[in-house]
Amino acid sequence: MTMNFRPLYLMLAAVGFIIITSCQNSHRPDNITIKIIETTDIHGAIFPHDLINDEALDFSLAHIAGFVKKQRSTPGQEVILLDNGDILQGDPVIYFYNFIKTDEPHIVSRVMNEMQYDAATVGNHDIEPGPDVYNRIRKEFSFPFLAANAVDKNSGEPFFEPYKIIKRQGVKIAVLGLITPAIPKWLPENTWQGIEFQDMIESAKKWVAIIQDKEKPDLVIGLFHAGVDYTYAGQNADTPFNENASQLIAEQVPGFDVVFVGHDHKSNHKTVTNTNGDEVLILGSRNNARQVAVATIQMNLTQDNIYAKEISGELLEISEQKADEEFMAKFDLYLQRAKVWVAEPVAGITTYLSTYPVLFGDAAFTDIVHQVQLDITGADISFTSSQSFELEIDEGILTVRDMFKFQRYENKLYTMTLTGQEIRDFLEYSAGLWFNQMSSESDNMLLFRKDAEGNIALGSNSRASLANPFWNLDSAEGLIYTVDVSRPAGQRISISQFVNGNLFLLNETYSVAINSYRGNGGGEHLTIGSGIPQAELKNRITYESEKDIRWLMIDWLKDKKTLTPLANNNWKVIPEQWTAKATVRDRLLLFGVE
Repeated sequence: MTMNFRPLYLMLAAVGFIIITSCQNSHRPDNITIKIIETTDIHGAIFPHDLINDEALDFSLAHIAGFVKKQRSTPGQEVILLDNGDILQGDPVIYFYNFIKTDEPHIVSRVMNEMQYDAATVGNHDIEPGPDVYNRIRKEFSFPFLAANAVDKNSGEPFFEPYKIIKRQGVKIAVLGLITPAIPKWLPENTWQGIEFQDMIESAKKWVAIIQDKEKPDLVIGLFHAGVDYTYAGQNADTPFNENASQLIAEQVPGFDVVFVGHDHKSNHKTVTNTNGDEVLILGSRNNARQVAVATIQMNLTQDNIYAKEISGELLEISEQKADEEFMAKFDLYLQRAKVWVAEPVAGITTYLSTYPVLFGDAAFTDIVHQVQLDITGADISFTSSQSFELEIDEGILTVRDMFKFQRYENKLYTMTLTGQEIRDFLEYSAGLWFNQMSSESDNMLLFRKDAEGNIALGSNSRASLANPFWNLDSAEGLIYTVDVSRPAGQRISISQFVNGNLFLLNETYSVAINSYRGNGGGEHLTIGSGIPQAELKNRITYESEKDIRWLMIDWLKDKKTLTPLANNNWKVIPEQWTAKATVRDRLLLFGVE
């Protein structure tokens, strides 16, 4: 089947379906074993080397290449390799081939073509680098980039290919792609302009019906770059355009046998029952090539020419595999080029720098970003969070690799107009995500995630887990303020004045420097916190940088030549006699250090 759909590159959470259909011909086998391998949220982890921290890793796409090669050489099974999105952002090697080395085929297309991927869905972090990058990649791929619910506003047709037919031993496999509709809440419009992101559940119903009618499938498999937790960020099963609708589709859209998921960076392995009473296997692997999800489908032909099927799934730890030597030898040149680039000096730094203080008050690490944003925009106020959780930078020379510690992704820099009240409400919302309400010095200061018994829940590192993502915990520069954690959420922020001594007034309008993720509604600080309607946000933007903030930081630091990072202590958490003791305890719980 040939579909004449205009392709589009999208950087949102993507969803895909695989539909395995029978071919009514003499080549149809009596039985067949199909092994479907899913990678997802690779985020540029192609090589077993962490370019940001300059250290070896025991997981990477090179490891997965070795695993796939073994599976393909195993007699008696057909292997299908699929990617579930978010590979074009998150690692210096990807940034280098996205924006620096653009005069030759991209490392991602070279590697994925070499591994013989059969299809891929589009992820939100594949859209964020912009149309120049994803359109280039789409042309270079020897397989389709899919997203049926990313619709061309002009034609009404899918902007990406909706599905791809694959044939194995007379069995047809159709891969249908969908992408989460939340992209407009995260990304600048110029990265997805001309695209409408439709509801995943409604799109699934539409396209499953089309495929069942045209392809007469024996097996339907979903490949969703969307998470399982449909209650994330206050959503529910009835929320239109739900960001993480994978399980909802598995339950509400009959026909699926297996649903592969992604986007949430979690290990998912569960079975649900759909509205027809059929079981649906849900599988999804962790991010950065740490795991792969594998569905094994045993299909046996009955007398009625219908396949009976037995389906099982597993999540495999990639650290148990070895990096493929042939892969490493073939692509080593591309890694070495990126290593040279990330080692380039940017500026001198005269003191040690760490992210450890960031969660407990004003910190030099975030103040550098604030200073960059204020200097470039001339805004009155800057908002930012830390984009790194646990790292240290020694005094000496800052290099390009260090810039990825300050800015993990390619956010643009915005200036927006906000009232004083909206600024205060923004900070209240952030503080509500960030801090526990303390009643004595023995309480926790940070808001930790709790288990069913009410105890602090532990993460995969056996340390305490924050209740909310650290990248959503924003502080402000330009203002002098306090956060009183003895008070309930919504009543904690007290702003005295601007750092320059000017009065801060709730009914005045101010200029605020902010990154594009937050400025488009990411984290909902502006929508839920400040109460600004989503549709109104774009009208508040008065400036958008051409380059991403990391690029701007590199230029800014090169101009400075030498940096002495200091926190100016424009804000603090009170009452200090409580928070001083709580800081020591909470740092130990969170980081294992006092």
